[in-house]
Amino acid sequence: MKGMETSKDLATTAEKSLSGDQRDIKTLIGNIYSRYGIFLILLGLVVLLSILHPNFLTVVNITNIIRQISFIALVGLGVTMVIITTGIDLSSGSVIALASVISASLAHPDTYPVIVPILAGLAVGALCGSINGTIIAKGKIPPFIVTLGMMTAARGLALLYSNGKPIGNLSSEFIFLGGGRILGVPVPILVLLLMAVITHIMLNNTKFGRHIYAIGGNEQAAIISGVNVNKVKVLVYTYAGFLAGLAGVILTARISSGQPGLGVMYELDAIAAAVIGGTSLSGGIGSVAGTITGALIIGVINNGLDLLNVSPYWQQVVKGLIIVGAVLLDKKKHSR
Repeated sequence: MKGMETSKDLATTAEKSLSGDQRDIKTLIGNIYSRYGIFLILLGLVVLLSILHPNFLTVVNITNIIRQISFIALVGLGVTMVIITTGIDLSSGSVIALASVISASLAHPDTYPVIVPILAGLAVGALCGSINGTIIAKGKIPPFIVTLGMMTAARGLALLYSNGKPIGNLSSEFIFLGGGRILGVPVPILVLLLMAVITHIMLNNTKFGRHIYAIGGNEQAAIISGVNVNKVKVLVYTYAGFLAGLAGVILTARISSGQPGLGVMYELDAIAAAVIGGTSLSGGIGSVAGTITGALIIGVINNGLDLLNVSPYWQQVVKGLIIVGAVLLDKKKHSR
C-alpha cells in the first residue's frame, strides 16, 4: 500500500512540476510577445511580402516606404505623447495644411531666407497645439472636443489664407527639404530620425517625460505628488502641434506646393501608428520605437498591397481591421 501511495505521490508531483513548467513557458512567451510582438509582426510582414513579390525587399523600395511614412511617423511622435496623458489630437491633419500654405507663401525664390518659411510653419503648428493644450488644461474641456474644433478651424484658416488654391513657385532651397538627400539619405528620413531621438530622450530621460507617464498612469496621484499637470498638458499639445507643423513644412517641400487640402486623414493614420505600436488609449503606456514600428507596419502593408495590385479600397479595410485588432490586444493586456 505504501508503495502504491508513493507512486501516486510521485505522479502527482510530476504532473504539478510539468504544469509549472508549462506555466513558466507560457509566461515567457507572453513576456516576449508583450515586449517584442510588434517588431516580430513587422518582420513577419517583410518576410511574407518578400516571398510574394521579388521587388519588395530592394533598397529603393524600402527607402520609399520609410520616406512615405516619415510624415505620419513625425505626427505620430507627438500624438503618442498626447495619448500617454490619456488625451487625443484630431487636429494634426488640419494643422499640417495651415503650416503648409503659410510656409509656402514665404518660400518663393528671392524673397526670404529658407529659415523664415521653416520657422513660420513650426510656429503655426506650435501655436495651434498651445491653444489646444491651454483650453484642455485650463478650460477642463475633453480633448476630443477641443481638437475637433481646432481641426475644423485650422482647415478653414488654411482655405481662407490661400483662397482655396495651391501656392507654388517655391525656392529650390526649400524644396530640398522634401526631395534632397544628405550622404545619400533622403532629408525627410533624417528629420524623422532626429526628432525620434529627441522625443525618446524627452520621454525617457527627463523629468518632463516622467511627468507625462505619471499623468497617464494616475492624474490625481500625479497632482498629489506635486506635478504641474496643466503645464505638462499644455507643453505636450504644443509639442504635438510643433511636430505637425514640421510635417507640414517637409510635406510641402516634398510636393513643391502649399495645399490647403493637405493632411486629410493624417491624424487618424498617426493615431493608428501609435496604437498599433503599443500606445495605450488608457494612458500611461507608449514609446517612440513602438510608434515608428506601427507607422512602418502601415507603410509596409500599403506598399505590399500596391505591389500585389490590390485595390486601395481593400487597403483601407485592412488598415481598419489592424487598428481594431491592436485596440483589442491592448484591452486584453490591461484586463490581465
